[in-house]
Amino acid sequence: MGYDSGMTFRFTKMQALGNDFVVFDAEDALDLPDRAFLRALADRHTGVGFDQALALLPAQRAGVAAAYRIFNADGGEVEQCGNGVRCVAALIAARQQRDATPFTLDSPAGPVTARVHADGLVSVAMGIPNFQPAALAFAAAESAPSYDLDLGDQRVELGAVSMGNPHVVLRVDAIDQAPVTSLGPRIEHHPRFARRTNVGFMEVVTRQQLRLRVWERGVGETRACGTGACAAVAIGRHRGWLEAAVAVDLPGGRLHIAWPGPGELLWMTGPAVRVYEGTLTP
Repeated sequence: MGYDSGMTFRFTKMQALGNDFVVFDAEDALDLPDRAFLRALADRHTGVGFDQALALLPAQRAGVAAAYRIFNADGGEVEQCGNGVRCVAALIAARQQRDATPFTLDSPAGPVTARVHADGLVSVAMGIPNFQPAALAFAAAESAPSYDLDLGDQRVELGAVSMGNPHVVLRVDAIDQAPVTSLGPRIEHHPRFARRTNVGFMEVVTRQQLRLRVWERGVGETRACGTGACAAVAIGRHRGWLEAAVAVDLPGGRLHIAWPGPGELLWMTGPAVRVYEGTLTP
């Protein structure tokens, strides 16, 4: 639906490592703002500003605390958002006065188990990494540890994985010099990715630490990307570069990712902060 003049839009502004969100309640799928409204709201000069907007919806099945949907700054809906789900989990835990016991949220990519720790950090189970090309709508003959992608004037080597949403990751010597803003959009819109893709640039510091910058689909480079950090560790483990527990340093701060290996859930732990509550009358 659109939001007409005189209607009040209530939201919570949240951030996780500088990746920022507008979180709002919706009664059902028909109560969602349209793409034009979301794009206007995302503008950092004339709107509120966000990387993603998250709509909280009532749970549709027993044992679930809430459901959520995710929209990028361009107004397009996406499947998953790692930093966003931590913010949703923190908000729901505060509203429902939950203790540190794990609880379940429903996302477009499937159920997510979350736990809010006493120190305020939030852990979420981001599912099992899926390396099948079809899982991220990637045109490739078969699953492989790495792929060559032809960009016309150059070829790049990358890993590909779905964390509920599509990711590719390039290993670089130093992320400070990585061509994030030049290669990122070219890879995002490459015709081999039917739904476009997120693009990570990973510097392996040690087997327990990496540095990462991410070009997010429909957003551009962000301060942090939770599913991007998960994808980088999954691909790094798949290639034999990393241990099971890894600290991921992004421009906005550090996430802790733990993945025992194939067939196991991947867990992400990091902060989630409520910045302010707001109302907007278009």
